Amino acid sequence: MSFLTRDYGVEMDAVKAQLAELQNFVTQIANSLPKDTPIHSGGGPSGKFLVERNAGQGETGGIYFSGNYHGEKWHYRWEPQERAVHQLLSLDGDKVAKILSALGHKQRIEILRAVLQQPMTGAELVDHLNMGTTGQLYHHIKALQGADLLRQEERGGSYTIPGHRMLPFLLLLAAGSELLDTSEYMELSEARNNAGQYLGSSSEEYDPHLLLRSVLENTIAEHQAGFCSNVSVAFHSDGSVTVADNGRGIPIQAFPNSEKPLVQAVLTEINRQSSASINAPNGVKGITIPIVNALSQKLTVEVRREGKVFRQEYKHGIPQTSLLTVGLTNETGTSLTFLPDKEIFHSRFDQCIFANEIEKISETFPKLKIDLITE
Repeated sequence: MSFLTRDYGVEMDAVKAQLAELQNFVTQIANSLPKDTPIHSGGGPSGKFLVERNAGQGETGGIYFSGNYHGEKWHYRWEPQERAVHQLLSLDGDKVAKILSALGHKQRIEILRAVLQQPMTGAELVDHLNMGTTGQLYHHIKALQGADLLRQEERGGSYTIPGHRMLPFLLLLAAGSELLDTSEYMELSEARNNAGQYLGSSSEEYDPHLLLRSVLENTIAEHQAGFCSNVSVAFHSDGSVTVADNGRGIPIQAFPNSEKPLVQAVLTEINRQSSASINAPNGVKGITIPIVNALSQKLTVEVRREGKVFRQEYKHGIPQTSLLTVGLTNETGTSLTFLPDKEIFHSRFDQCIFANEIEKISETFPKLKIDLITE
């Protein structure tokens, strides 16, 4: 009888050789940078990239990519590839736009995603995508086949994505996942450009108290739900205001398969039904928390829950930091500090004007204690 044995000495030598090769590669990269080149984290909230000061003219750089995918029948592996940035930047804009436009259809994306996970026949796709009829499906299938993005094994057989098209499609989805929030920021920008639809005034003298009233409306909703009994409104010397309550605190956990915390969604997704709203006189659309964020020069949210204090900062609705843990606490609640954008609002908060509003709220909700504070 014989036994299989492992030569650990040979394996260790192989590992050492790989480590030496990796160290040599890292050293080459480090030596290629100027000695005085500072490297620091990128300015985005994710902090997943590095920024270095450009010390001189040179190559624009390159994009490196590879991948592997375990399909139902086959395992695909793509060797590392590189695309020079100057080549990407010189691509025909019209052709790139046509490609994105051709793929920028929900049902086409759904078809490709479905057959990527599992080859399907036309009938199976209709059932899987709940299309009801085959006419619309085959219209898109014909376009995808013509673009060599979809193939059919045999007449009446299953559809699949050609192997050489899988990686580009997966990279497109990866890029889409990194750019998902840009659609929200575009909506926030459009809200800024069409502030009158929310603020309701036919003149340029928009009332900043509408933003404050909207924030307070969300605190009132928390009070009505039985989780908030106290709220303070503090007016600051720089023109900003803080609304702090002792409610549950906006949830901070991330969505499934996402790094975005729920509090960020509450503050940036205009179409999300997650916050109370008010309607300004002659206003077409309601003012919600994301609208307050969009129309603010800066906004800071502080959440107290789960024994910790969390904070995130925004500018014109766009996150400037990730959600940071900044302290410990036994309290719960949410604090919003915001400064109305001075390009939109030409007047400041007036505590006397808002005191009258507070009196009306207190009459309607006598169990909600509201304190006004002035710096």
